[in-house]
Amino acid sequence: MLTEKHITIREATSKEDLLIAQHFYQMWLDIGVDESDILLECQNITLKFIEEARRDLFYKAFVAEVDNTVVGSVSCQLFAGLYPNVFKDEYRKFGYIWGVYVEQPYRRQGIAKSLTNRAIEYLKAIGCTRVVLNASPSGKPVYSSLGFSEGNVMQLDLV
Repeated sequence: MLTEKHITIREATSKEDLLIAQHFYQMWLDIGVDESDILLECQNITLKFIEEARRDLFYKAFVAEVDNTVVGSVSCQLFAGLYPNVFKDEYRKFGYIWGVYVEQPYRRQGIAKSLTNRAIEYLKAIGCTRVVLNASPSGKPVYSSLGFSEGNVMQLDLV
């Protein structure tokens, strides 16, 4: 088990966008999405998304380093919404956390929790009133331990 002294959480640079895109891809594979169901241009799509979110939605990413090697990452930004935002920021300014990923050998050591906390701190600093994320089954305990509530998203599969 690593101690916090060995783990460094820092803001990612734009030079690490490719690594973050690779983590995002690997995250989907790790939660059981078949590689054949992921678009071949996944990396380019993610890089373009990051570029646009950085420009328009206060995007930031954070990475976890162990012995100067990046072993995890998280991305966060303002939540663009599913419908027109007609509310004042003081009432509803949501932040969104996505792409929380830690490489297999470093899991279950508090790194995902530390990354998520850093993203929460950033979103709070830019005035967000709530943080939203979509959790994988393995991520739910991490987010619950940070105070995230279980959601009531209703879905209807059409395929």
